Amino acid sequence: MQPTARERFLRLLHAAVGDGALVKLTLSRHRSADPTLQNLLVRPVTLQAGPRLSLVWRHATRDITKNFPPAEALALLAPLIGGDFLDAHLFTAAQTAQLTCQPDGTARLRVKASAAPAAGVVLPPAPDSSSPHDQPKSHLVPTNAAWLRALGVTNDTGQPRAGMADKFRQIQKFSELLTHLATEAGFATDEALHVADMGSGKGYLTFATAALLGPRATVRGVEQRPELVALCNRIAHENNFPHLRFTAGQIANLGTEQRQAEIAPATDVVLALHACDTATDDALAYGVAAGARLLIVSPCCHQELRSQLSAPPVLAAALRHGIFQERQAEFLTDALRAQLLEWAGYRVKVFEFISTEHTAKNLMLAAIRAHPSGNPTRAAGVRELAAFYGIHTQRLATRLGFNLTQS
Repeated sequence: MQPTARERFLRLLHAAVGDGALVKLTLSRHRSADPTLQNLLVRPVTLQAGPRLSLVWRHATRDITKNFPPAEALALLAPLIGGDFLDAHLFTAAQTAQLTCQPDGTARLRVKASAAPAAGVVLPPAPDSSSPHDQPKSHLVPTNAAWLRALGVTNDTGQPRAGMADKFRQIQKFSELLTHLATEAGFATDEALHVADMGSGKGYLTFATAALLGPRATVRGVEQRPELVALCNRIAHENNFPHLRFTAGQIANLGTEQRQAEIAPATDVVLALHACDTATDDALAYGVAAGARLLIVSPCCHQELRSQLSAPPVLAAALRHGIFQERQAEFLTDALRAQLLEWAGYRVKVFEFISTEHTAKNLMLAAIRAHPSGNPTRAAGVRELAAFYGIHTQRLATRLGFNLTQS
């Protein structure tokens, strides 16, 4: 009998650990009883007691790190792969392997050669390197920023902590994108700005925004978990960010004039990075209503449209498969969002935020206001797309007062 995709992945993992070739292992799409657990990161370390595998359980508000002898770690990881975690990414110097499992037990394995040895995981060399070619890479957000240390991203030497290298890259990549998009939106370098970050979480990118734009920008993070609001406000105070404040609240409740005024008297930029399902739509609707000139979202968890999805005849056979339904619902949700924003008067870009090596939620949608009075010529295209898939309602359309079924 041929080995299953999961069995082949486990063999690759054992071989990588045994040969000393393991760079890192990332487990995601968590589905156990603990809703706060997000992913599990594994990397080799060398301690006084000898080689170990360091396991970092990433929770919403904390990380838990434990080190195990390799054999013990592998025994612990085996039932988690395809069990508590449906996705697994293995990185070695020579290749990467991606295991994608479904709740029904089916799985797919993809293996490809690495572009370069240990690509994407080599940390910057120390500042006292003797060769000018070995000097640390210049970052928009300095690696020694005190707020990065306070949030647990970097250590005292400015290096990413265990399990935080991907988050560090995400912060730097977002900072580059925000710089370019702010210029493209026409913001003057000395212009006072009001920024709202919807669903700010632990505030990694909210702090990056405040640091990048400086005192000219009033930045407000909105987060429903009060413990994260308190944590971020404390770090903002301790690290001299008087223009940064976090507020407790749900994105869906920010439509009233009173709640909007609590966030900012006017809003120029709206961010919503990995806001779940229709929370992305609520953030976009808030930005449109506020007249924001720049909207940046990275959607997550596309659940709303799947139950409505009615397969067009040409796609009926393909959409009998659940995975195709899921991906089609993701595509359709974000395509409708893009077209609705164009109807509302925005120029829209859709692109990859960061490599899927670092995060599975990598789509980014950026909208720059181009027609303050809207662009009604886009209405027909929105309705045609919705009708093709049998969609009658969608959250952003409802929030914007757009009737998807109007002839």
